[in-house]
Amino acid sequence: MSKLGSLGHRLYQGEVSFDFVGRRKLWYSISALILLAAVVGLGVNGLKLGIEFTGGSVYTVTKPGVSVEQARSAADKVVEHTAPIVQSVGNDKVTIQISKDETKSATQVTDELSKSLGVKADTINADVIGPSWGKEISKQALTGLVIFMILVTIYLAIAFEWRMAVAALVALMHDLVITIGVYALVGFEVTPGTVIGFLTILGYSLYDTVVVFDTVKENTRTLSKQNRLSYSEAANHALNQTLVRSINTTVLALLPVAALLFIGGGLLGAGTLNDISLALFIGLAAGAYSSICVATPLLAQLKEEQPEMKALAKRVAQRRAADARAAAEKPQSEDGEGEGDSEDEAVPAGVVGQRNQPVGRRGKGRPSGKRH
Repeated sequence: MSKLGSLGHRLYQGEVSFDFVGRRKLWYSISALILLAAVVGLGVNGLKLGIEFTGGSVYTVTKPGVSVEQARSAADKVVEHTAPIVQSVGNDKVTIQISKDETKSATQVTDELSKSLGVKADTINADVIGPSWGKEISKQALTGLVIFMILVTIYLAIAFEWRMAVAALVALMHDLVITIGVYALVGFEVTPGTVIGFLTILGYSLYDTVVVFDTVKENTRTLSKQNRLSYSEAANHALNQTLVRSINTTVLALLPVAALLFIGGGLLGAGTLNDISLALFIGLAAGAYSSICVATPLLAQLKEEQPEMKALAKRVAQRRAADARAAAEKPQSEDGEGEGDSEDEAVPAGVVGQRNQPVGRRGKGRPSGKRH
């Protein structure tokens, strides 16, 4: 940890720097490949919408010692056209989701499940969800996402500038598409908890991006008054200043989410945790990547198109070329010049330097010049 803290200090002071902005073509290529895989997975597999969006019936069975396998075997005997979804929701309790395409009534399904599992019918809780309610939930989720995007754009355009708003929105869409694509590839069910996870990761990704943009804004406030750094270099320095903070925040956020996903949903079998934990896990990782490798390089690319930034980049290049020529024309000590010449050059013009007198013995009988 001390080494990481030392690295963060060196990054902040500019002693160490990773060229994220200069390698933006590499990051764009990596993002393009990931997005392509996500889009292909979404097109081939599609999203597995939960019963809240499609409609159907949910039966909660409470029985000591009941297992998911027993409940699935009983549900398979009941359904005729679709595959049931069976999940454990706690000790001695399982849920069985049956699609709306099944023709049997809730009473018939309850009676058959009670016989197969050996429980009383009144101990099985049945909830019937109509498809119209699911459509309303989907509409509200989409409306919330659109409103969120509009508010984000307005805020960034006012607090920063429109180029930062565009870069942040591109990063947000990048994270959203990747997360949805992973859901399609893995085959996890999309539920209202998943939608909550989507909105959460968008907020987190925006927070991380705004932190970087705020540092970029501070570092480039008087950038046009100098000729040492271009906008891309100043933005890259700001990114390095916040790099360790972004990594630490992401790691600390991923640890509890990973516990929910792999321990709660995987080892303990609490399938309901998978809905929100997978969205959070993929979204947090994608958000950290996009704020570092997508948003800031894209912002620098947009800013470099401004005439004043093009002029600044030209002045920086001219100064560096002049410095390089001056360094190449600087006389070297091995050019054959005497050491005395070098000493004379070190003395400012018009100033007589100290002369070195030869060392030797005074002649005998020569007065020393001292008075006795």
